[in-house]
Amino acid sequence: MSIPDLIRKKRDGQALSDEDIRTFIQAVTSKTIQDCQTGSMLMAVWQKGMNDAETETLTRAMMSSGEVLSWPTEWAGLVLDKHSTGGVGDKVSLVLAPALAACGYKVPMISGRGLGHTGGTLDKLESIPGFNVNQSAAQIVDLLTSVGCCIVGQTETLVPADRVLYSLRDATSTVDSIPLITASIISKKGAESLSALVLDVKVGRSALFKDLESAKELAQSLVNVGNRLGIHTGAVLTCMDATIGRCVGNSLEVMEALEARKGHGPHDLLELVTTLGGVLLLINGSVSDLSEGRKQISNAVIGGTALSKFQAMMEAQGVANNVAGTLCSAHTDYYSVLGKCKYQVELATPADGVVLDVDGLTLAEVLQKLGVGRSKVGQPVNHCVGAELLVSLGQRVQRGSSWLRLHYEDPPPSPDQINRLENALTLGSHDETRHTHSSVKEMLLP
Repeated sequence: MSIPDLIRKKRDGQALSDEDIRTFIQAVTSKTIQDCQTGSMLMAVWQKGMNDAETETLTRAMMSSGEVLSWPTEWAGLVLDKHSTGGVGDKVSLVLAPALAACGYKVPMISGRGLGHTGGTLDKLESIPGFNVNQSAAQIVDLLTSVGCCIVGQTETLVPADRVLYSLRDATSTVDSIPLITASIISKKGAESLSALVLDVKVGRSALFKDLESAKELAQSLVNVGNRLGIHTGAVLTCMDATIGRCVGNSLEVMEALEARKGHGPHDLLELVTTLGGVLLLINGSVSDLSEGRKQISNAVIGGTALSKFQAMMEAQGVANNVAGTLCSAHTDYYSVLGKCKYQVELATPADGVVLDVDGLTLAEVLQKLGVGRSKVGQPVNHCVGAELLVSLGQRVQRGSSWLRLHYEDPPPSPDQINRLENALTLGSHDETRHTHSSVKEMLLP
């Protein structure tokens, strides 16, 4: 069938055959299809959806559109990874990848850049002078051999079909299609030839999916397709209303992740790291129960071995030995290495009360405009811009006390942006507080 015929078929609500889907992906990969036709197919999928068989075939076709990584036979059952659907202040990967490596696993973490209000792991790491996220397949094998983990960008030869579709999904407002999200995520993880994968599916005000029902539908789709591709796949649905930890912004999040590996991290970050790592070890068959898996990850983080692995990873990916050593030392001035914005300002609480909520989405959207993120692919970011929360949910505060420290450059935040930040804080009385709730909402295991 011709490309217009395939578009028409899906537009009219019919299921595409395996051959139809492979024809479409081959045309995308070989660039023999017009962007307008690709966009039309994406919109047809967004409107009419895909059944389980179509989604699986789309994922397999995308995975096979380029190179599929292969590993030494002795690594069988040891190659693990984690993926998050995106959040505010999400620096979990920076802690979990080296923790898993410290436990003896191989972690070829292929990550992305920030777009819109959601931060990108690669942008965070590039705030470290010399850190090189661009590694070939052969270099990835070397990194896993010498260190046990790496965090890199998608190579030119890995799932090239996804590179095309990913950029056009944003331009065609089809980002929130569950079949397209599933195929994009699992095709890349399938190309990593993983033994096991855990998915951190965010739900809430600051996430792509705001309600538990739709987030669970996505999680189930990801778990189903991942397992059908032969990857032991599980998902954890986690709350994404406020922020993860207290820092938002590239270099500030690196600092907080380093502090976590030194045993000083915020409770919610450690909970996510140990839960996701524990689930990953459980579904891989490495431990008999979740508590054992959580304990192994916690010991690696608190005991310092994850910090040593992160230092080794930094050095293997281009960071000078003295820079990596300074960042990982017990007492260090992070700003001397990572830089600091010219200006800082602290916002004061408007009244006495208990901190009930901080709107993470508002915080991220304002910071994006100030240079933390980008509105289109390829835009530069300012690694030093960001914000530090100076309070915790459930904390009692007095009027006039500082609750947020903003790091910025010229031009300064506008009065409207300051007003939005001030309105992101919700105060109330003690009996209204919800701060004791865990960020983990539900788990989907294979």
